[in-house]
Amino acid sequence: MTRPGGQATGDELGAAPEHGADEPHLSPSAVEVPAEAVARQSTEGHEVATEEPDVGFTLSEAAPVEDVAERAKALMHQVARELAAGGPQGWRRVDAVFALTVAAEVALAVYSDDREHVARVTPEPGIVALVREHRELAAGLEDGPWWRLLFTLTSDGRMEVDYDYGDEPFPDEQLFPPEVYLADLAAFPRDSLPVWLGAYVGHGDRQSRPPQVAAAQARADREAGVRAVPSEDELPPFPIMAARWAVLAAAFVAAESPWGPRLLPSVSWFEGAKRSGCSLYALPGGRAVLSGGVWNAPELAAAYNDGLQLPDLYAGAPEWVAGQVLNHRCTSGLLSFCYWWENGRWYRGASPGPARFAEAMPGVWSSETVVDIVGSLLGDDANARRRAAVGALVSAAEAGVVTRDTLAGVFDDDERFDVDGAFFQLTMAGVTMTAPGPMSREDALARVERFIRDSGADLANYSLEDLRADRISVGWMVYVPVEPGEIAIGRAIYYIADDGVLERSSSSVAPSVYRAEFERRFQGRHGPVGAS
Repeated sequence: MTRPGGQATGDELGAAPEHGADEPHLSPSAVEVPAEAVARQSTEGHEVATEEPDVGFTLSEAAPVEDVAERAKALMHQVARELAAGGPQGWRRVDAVFALTVAAEVALAVYSDDREHVARVTPEPGIVALVREHRELAAGLEDGPWWRLLFTLTSDGRMEVDYDYGDEPFPDEQLFPPEVYLADLAAFPRDSLPVWLGAYVGHGDRQSRPPQVAAAQARADREAGVRAVPSEDELPPFPIMAARWAVLAAAFVAAESPWGPRLLPSVSWFEGAKRSGCSLYALPGGRAVLSGGVWNAPELAAAYNDGLQLPDLYAGAPEWVAGQVLNHRCTSGLLSFCYWWENGRWYRGASPGPARFAEAMPGVWSSETVVDIVGSLLGDDANARRRAAVGALVSAAEAGVVTRDTLAGVFDDDERFDVDGAFFQLTMAGVTMTAPGPMSREDALARVERFIRDSGADLANYSLEDLRADRISVGWMVYVPVEPGEIAIGRAIYYIADDGVLERSSSSVAPSVYRAEFERRFQGRHGPVGAS
């Protein structure tokens, strides 16, 4: 968070502490103890170290370097003394955060001891005033005023200070309404803002697309001859993408990882480790919408810092590409790509190619990519046999025929892996075999015989007592065999699937040809989301 060229202040320099349980990233609404109510502790033995550090932010050539640096040091050391004096008995460390603007402020200090007991304290107004003076001092320097100041002090006098200029989004409990930052920017203008903050204060709902707006824009595009751009071989086909996404989601759930892609019926989503992410919505009719954002997309930076137009991500989009099926980033102005699937292909407006948003996507680019990611979750267990099982799982998902046994072939330790949770992910994605188990031969014969009798067919040359059933992949082929030397043209053949669907064919159609279509129709009833 400290700007390049600056450094954290303190007698023991080091990286700013990681955001963890000891840090004051706590809601202001949490129970807070006024400083004057905390048992006072003598500052003896809690003085800051005598070797005073550098100020920690870049000084411009025109600034009175010595005076600014000395004043900044003095302010921080006074803050240290005040916080030390306000700590409870036995404290060993205090972590404080000060989020300040010209219009609002949040301040919180957290004291901990050797047993990690915590006292949450609202710093006294006098301490906040010192910090505010420090911010005003920084406002006259090259880097400008910081947005948050993070302060750490130990009971032996070691101090660290870090200045947050908004390079990463602020915690929700320390994020003010946009008008607060606009007031601060009016008082302290800046050459540029981080993309997220620029969008936060200036997106103006320009990426929102409620159904009424979507319909109006779609009509206007048609009248103006604006057409979407077909995406040729840039993304996997939607049904395949959805199936691979489901395998990754299942694998991360099986490994009980809090990270990785997830899904619910009709929607899959992914949030990357670096604040980029996306969502994939499945719609009726085999349609889909893929959209998301790269947190530092150059197009967004140009729009929010240089005043350029946001790219028209919805150019040529149909009316069903609307807010309810767009990634949540559209409401905060951080959407940087949008694709939609229709009639067996992807389309886009002014979105960049996938290479520009790969970090916002899970690894669904190829079957091999999925196998590699799942293999990495298995760690040392990812031997050749298990990798082959992962490959079989991916292939089964792409075909929409995953069974629990297929999944268990990869994650075969119920104590180590959450196989039930993983299979549920695959079930919600629609890539599992949802039909009933195989129908018995006796049941198939009985159902076909009943169908023939109920149809009123002429049974003179079709003896039901001679019905025979041959197993096929998704059910049975039932017929009366032809006697040796007999020639029968157009003789009835019945196909009954494991889900009970019965179809009538004849010997005029080659069984191998009919079976293929029969199986395809079965998969259409029970196959993956998006199959058509």
